[in-house]
Amino acid sequence: MAVRGDVQVIINILRPTPKTGLGRPLIIGAAAAATEFKLYYDLDAVLEDFANTSQIYKAAYALFNQGSNSPESIAVMQYKTGDPLADWLPKIFSKDWYYLVSTSRTLADVTAIGDAVELDDSRLFFTASSSKTDLASIKAKKYTRTITLYHEDITNYPDAAWIGSAGQKPAGSLTWKFKPLKGIAPMDITETEMQAIHALGANTYVTKAGDDQTSEGVTVSGEYIDIMQCRDWLILNIQLGVQKLFFRQDKVGFSNSGIAQIEAVVKTNLLRADQQGMIAKGDDGLPLYSTDFKRRSEVDPADREKREYNDAKFTFELDGAIHKSKITGLIQI
Repeated sequence: MAVRGDVQVIINILRPTPKTGLGRPLIIGAAAAATEFKLYYDLDAVLEDFANTSQIYKAAYALFNQGSNSPESIAVMQYKTGDPLADWLPKIFSKDWYYLVSTSRTLADVTAIGDAVELDDSRLFFTASSSKTDLASIKAKKYTRTITLYHEDITNYPDAAWIGSAGQKPAGSLTWKFKPLKGIAPMDITETEMQAIHALGANTYVTKAGDDQTSEGVTVSGEYIDIMQCRDWLILNIQLGVQKLFFRQDKVGFSNSGIAQIEAVVKTNLLRADQQGMIAKGDDGLPLYSTDFKRRSEVDPADREKREYNDAKFTFELDGAIHKSKITGLIQI
């Protein structure tokens, strides 16, 4: 038998961390019997389970009707008619989705959903309304995770069309203002009327410079939708990255090198965030972010004893977007 050599070469294939998207929409609605979470990849599949006159199909059509911007997949989940919606809603938060659309637009149901989404603090709920009275009631809730779209005709789901038009883009790469919605007619309103809708914490759909587009891109509280997306993307991907680090290593030591491994995950995701357009750049063209991870000697001994590292911080300057512009010129004679 040959003697084994002294040199051993091992090559491991490093798989990239999967891009966990924020793009899947979930449609919920009432039915004679509750149905479990189910994925659909096209309208034909939806039509196998729902008639083309059903509210689920109409919402799905609006989502899938946005051309190349349409989602790769959607999900549907139904609760039993007559059952308390608030009792059923916690079931949806264990499923894989980010955008929520409801076939019910009653104020009671919208606020029940809005309350649940706000409590979960990781998803976005889009709804449409033709009632300014309802919009005023929703605005009073000051939701940061509910988005309302005012339209005189909500039967063709302009809220779902908006998700279909913008929801698949990487977080940080777009603003939700200026978006065209296929299959949705623009509102014929004045500037004053549009501003009154905005004052109710809502967005609408109008024509500007000959292009049909969403009038703003804000949640009920007035926060920009893309800012909420950036927040959620960073939380999700840093959590995922550090969890994967813990899983793949025999251990991450409570040492400066172990801390550096965690910091490297955070920096990697900040770099990805910069590449997606989330992070502003300074005059030197470099992204404006920083990390601050205490060294082992600076950590509270009680935390070390509990094997908890709680002294990691990062900051960055959000790139944002330009929604309005004032340009002054001078003509010389």
